[in-house]
Amino acid sequence: MQNRKRIFTLTISSLVLLGFMATSLIGYFVARDSTSEQLQKQMLPLTSDNIYSEIQRDLLQPLLISSLMANDTFLINWAESGEQDPQQLSDYLAQIQRKYNTITAFFVSEKTRNYYHPKGIIKQVDETDPADSWFFKARKINTDYDINIDWDTAAPNRMSIFVNYRVINQQGELVGVTGVGLSMEMVAQLIENYQRRYGREIYFVDRQGEITLRSSLFQDDIYLQNKAGLDQLFMQILSNPSASVSYAAKDGNTIYLNSRLVPEFDWFLIVEQINDPATDRIETALWINVGVSLAISICVLMLAHFTIRGYQRRLELMASKDKLTGATSRQVFDWVFDKAQKTALRKDWSLSMIVLDIDHFKSVNDKYGHQFGDQVLKSVSRLIKQKVRDVDVLCRWGGEEFLLLLENCDQQHAARVAEMIREAVSELQIRIKDESISVTISAGVAEYQLGESMDNLIERCDHAMYESKNKGRNRITVY
Repeated sequence: MQNRKRIFTLTISSLVLLGFMATSLIGYFVARDSTSEQLQKQMLPLTSDNIYSEIQRDLLQPLLISSLMANDTFLINWAESGEQDPQQLSDYLAQIQRKYNTITAFFVSEKTRNYYHPKGIIKQVDETDPADSWFFKARKINTDYDINIDWDTAAPNRMSIFVNYRVINQQGELVGVTGVGLSMEMVAQLIENYQRRYGREIYFVDRQGEITLRSSLFQDDIYLQNKAGLDQLFMQILSNPSASVSYAAKDGNTIYLNSRLVPEFDWFLIVEQINDPATDRIETALWINVGVSLAISICVLMLAHFTIRGYQRRLELMASKDKLTGATSRQVFDWVFDKAQKTALRKDWSLSMIVLDIDHFKSVNDKYGHQFGDQVLKSVSRLIKQKVRDVDVLCRWGGEEFLLLLENCDQQHAARVAEMIREAVSELQIRIKDESISVTISAGVAEYQLGESMDNLIERCDHAMYESKNKGRNRITVY
């Protein structure tokens, strides 16, 4: 069985690997004659994905910080308590600024319109002041936050990116707007680092196509919006979450452009590349594809291995466990008994068996229905498991009858265990709708005799159990 599983897993992995290798080689030969198509449809989107991942890590931290501030019970409680100690809030904002290394942290109260800053109260926002329009916009939005680029109120000569997060109390009322700021210079430097790393033009535009962030190396002459006759392509970019287009530059080169919407900022990330059908780049891409193919094949190998093993375990569990009660199934009890029998002979210890049967179980089914009967079986099974050792094996033998196999346990000890279980079951209250019922069990106990078969031992236990039934039920009998 194990060999067949290994062969099956290796066959799947080999086929996947061969498929990936064939695809990579075909892609290499096609790309050698068609580098522009590969650049436009594969490489630029891949670069865009990589940059987007880093943007999420580097630029979205202020959003997380602002979210934490907006949900901080200290901030909400302080504001709702009447904003009595402004210095306390200034210290809080200063701590946020120092801890997360932001250029600013702020809170604007909905009630007083005070603009709180680590330096204290800067001003009161005014709806008639254009510089304060961001606050009144944030008050009306239906989302949790708004992001805007504006001059810093605390440092008017500094352009910054602000995350304006709405602070909502438990009643759903607006308490104010809080957040942090990120320096535009820092972001511009980040984009320049991206450009140096990937060798491509990188910038952001808003939904109107206006550039929101760019590096000092940005070339206006290749910006798509500045190219006459390309309005349709420009609209294609702004109307789709992602797009890949190409257009001719003045110098005769073809510019390939990939756009991706960054929904957190509602901006488009634009990556541009001058077509360069260099052979070494294509070969590099080939080796990257080979590496990815190997990695995916290894992942497939591991996934196939664990999946098959998981299914095998599940099948084994289905075959070995009773679906209703979780007890060992009758189908595997032969193997369990054989193993316990050999262990008892090897270690020279006792082996006992208890047969338990729920009294008047048919009446329970007839009166309350099979669904409640199943509940009784599960409850009794669960209780028996709680009263015995982990090494003891409970088997559902059929209907309402259970077998309990006790290793290293003589007949007297087994009788005490059976009596303990009987008492516990008789005290068990099983609820059905608005009433509780109790059931009892009758049990037979026997100890394994040298050379005895499993069937004979079960027969002796059955005989003892039926004797318990004949004597009035709710009792145990030792054979």
